[in-house]
Amino acid sequence: QPLQRTLCHRCALVSSSGQMLGSHLGQAIDGQDCVLRMNHAPTAGYEEDVGARTTIRVVSHTSVPLLLRNQPYFFQQSQESLYIIWGPAKKMNREKVGSTYQALLKVMERYPHLQIYTLTEKKMMYCDDVFQNETGKNRMKSGSFLSTGWFTMILAMELCEQIYVFGMVSDSYCREQNHLSVPYHYFEKGKLDECGMYLLHERVRHGGHRFITEKAIFSRWAKRRNITFTHPSWAG
Repeated sequence: QPLQRTLCHRCALVSSSGQMLGSHLGQAIDGQDCVLRMNHAPTAGYEEDVGARTTIRVVSHTSVPLLLRNQPYFFQQSQESLYIIWGPAKKMNREKVGSTYQALLKVMERYPHLQIYTLTEKKMMYCDDVFQNETGKNRMKSGSFLSTGWFTMILAMELCEQIYVFGMVSDSYCREQNHLSVPYHYFEKGKLDECGMYLLHERVRHGGHRFITEKAIFSRWAKRRNITFTHPSWAG
């Protein structure tokens, strides 16, 4: 069934970035009407920095297996959370029962209280069209993969009157000489830090998330929408 919910007045959109570590923003995040998180970013053990509440969790089809590995945490303890899953038609198809959709059906059987929604093919195409309108480039022909942050921001603009974005850097941040080196994700250490990952994806010819391009677009949107970036704070 289509998702129907009243607008949230004030939303916290919480980045999974290492920028959140040591931020002590948990209370401010939980104080918003709705809290949006992405993929498998946990709150347990990080409450002081990222808060404890999750109203909506936007999840890539590639992250669904990571949620399945910790079902008691994501699906049993977080009963009030609403899950929105995005992915390509071959993974999400209902008629042909794509692999991700099939996995979600099994989760729903085990946890019938869960609120799980998937982005329709029409909505996925809309998000592609927004990317093309903003960049002048066809997403597929340019070898670009949209990030979960892209889908989350678009959904937030539809669901929230005021958006407070926590832990998302600007498109120019990684070019600044004194930028901080933080983990790509606050909850795990990888070989590359945040800026290393962003620059790698921005430069790769095919199959890259255009994180920096997306942030430049978010900056433009912030000029005409109620979007505020904090920690680090930067003007849209």
